[in-house]
Amino acid sequence: MWKNVGLRWFSSKSSNFSFVTTPIFYVNAAPHIGHLYSAVITDAIHRFNNLVHPAAQASSIFSTGTDEHGTKIQQAATSHSVPVDTYCQQISDRYRSLFRNFNISHTRYIRTTDADHTQAVQCFWNALERSGSIYSAQYSGWYCIPDETFLTDSQLKENNLGVKVSAESGHPVEWTEEKNFMFRLEKYQDDVLYWIKGCEDRIVPIKFRKILLDFLQDKLPDISISRPKSRVSWGIDVPSDPTQTVYVWLDALVNYLTVSGYPQEGFSHRWPPTVQVLGKDILKFHGIYWPAFLIAAGLEPPRQLLVHSHWTVDGEKMSKSKGNVVDPNERASLYTHEGIRYFLLREGVAHSDGNYSDTKIMRIINAELADTFGNLLSRCCGKVLNPEAVVPVVQQDEFNTLSQMDVTKKMLELLNELPEKCMTHYRQYNFYLVVDSVIQVLHATNNFFESTAPWKLKKPEEKQQLQAILGVTMEVLRQAGIILQPIVPIMSGKLLDKLSVERNRRLWTDLTLQLAEVERPLADTDAVLFRRIIPPKVEVVKEPKAKKLKKKN
Repeated sequence: MWKNVGLRWFSSKSSNFSFVTTPIFYVNAAPHIGHLYSAVITDAIHRFNNLVHPAAQASSIFSTGTDEHGTKIQQAATSHSVPVDTYCQQISDRYRSLFRNFNISHTRYIRTTDADHTQAVQCFWNALERSGSIYSAQYSGWYCIPDETFLTDSQLKENNLGVKVSAESGHPVEWTEEKNFMFRLEKYQDDVLYWIKGCEDRIVPIKFRKILLDFLQDKLPDISISRPKSRVSWGIDVPSDPTQTVYVWLDALVNYLTVSGYPQEGFSHRWPPTVQVLGKDILKFHGIYWPAFLIAAGLEPPRQLLVHSHWTVDGEKMSKSKGNVVDPNERASLYTHEGIRYFLLREGVAHSDGNYSDTKIMRIINAELADTFGNLLSRCCGKVLNPEAVVPVVQQDEFNTLSQMDVTKKMLELLNELPEKCMTHYRQYNFYLVVDSVIQVLHATNNFFESTAPWKLKKPEEKQQLQAILGVTMEVLRQAGIILQPIVPIMSGKLLDKLSVERNRRLWTDLTLQLAEVERPLADTDAVLFRRIIPPKVEVVKEPKAKKLKKKN
């Protein structure tokens, strides 16, 4: 039985191995900031895992890609007057370009039109058939094309025009009668419940675990997992019946298996995924259907699902009709790619919708990246305080003297606590708390810098004191740079390069107090980490002055 087999597989897996996934993104439209959010979350998890377990980096997996089959894709291609395969290629390339621009470090970019994916889907289908989980039936019901799913009466409502729509998405439905293959979902309901309850953090945040448990209180209906080829030709053929194509969601979910190497020998060494990142709108597919499919095929479900909420724009839901869909590449021309990454991970929280605002992103970037972080490095490396352009030696007696100051004690206390605090926050996917903790230390360091006033130390006999202040400040910057690598990899790399930190000395194990005992030259690169964002100039039109009326005598 799966419960015993799964536990055996789970216990034999290396705890250092990491397999993280984004959902694959549907190519019916261009990518927006919500898609990027899934990708930067997963990228930060992957980079953190490699920071903590560098030896496992070569074997760790991070997958993303595009979902390219189904009715919506056929319709989108037709509306653009291009062949469907050309349309898929064009949109998929836009996602690939987006992820490249934002330094998403995936190890596999998968498309559901890839040849190895077709093989995986058909092998998986055969495994479901062998388990007795599939049967053929004449099916009739309300079908929602935009959501690619059949809906029960309880999942419908009438909109203000009297049209039946999905109660969840608001998309219209149409009555459909056709022959389908069905999956015996109820047969695996108890197993799915066991999987969810078997680990407290199986589904995080906890609010989404509760949603799934509420959903499982009612008997699960069997679900249609194929479509007539006469209606949905753009899809993968059902192996045993070429007149049917595989339901787009079953096809899409198998992508994670394809990435692991399924069905080739040895894929089980890379299965199951460590954590799968997904938006709350596809929770049911990943939290109910996906584990049920896997259990039916004799495979272990994922160890964890990380579910995130959506992004609004200036407090409103993103939509084409409102014209407020945020294009990440367009915004990056204003705020840079690293600035957008930082904002999403700084402001986003998984349990609640985030709010994108140009005013907010500008304020955060200027206050934290430019003024707090970047300015501190610039002052340490500038010719006024550091004419020799070095990471200076810190003499122990000077360090001891500095350590007696209250402002230094506070800074060093926060620095000492920083690695453990940030480790906890990363493991709980609270990226905003990682940033909070780093910024708190940097604020304390700026306070230390102002209080010690190194610009006043101009006498030869004060040189060692000046060097100690610069050296301690640079040490805080070094540790901050290491910790922030998963969040802003390019900016952190630039900082560590400037401080001449060796590439193999940028790991989590290097987060100990390391004051320079031997002087080393700063790299000959720009010390400006982040330039302030200048708000667009708004021309103010002055109202003409009102003429004064002469008083009548």
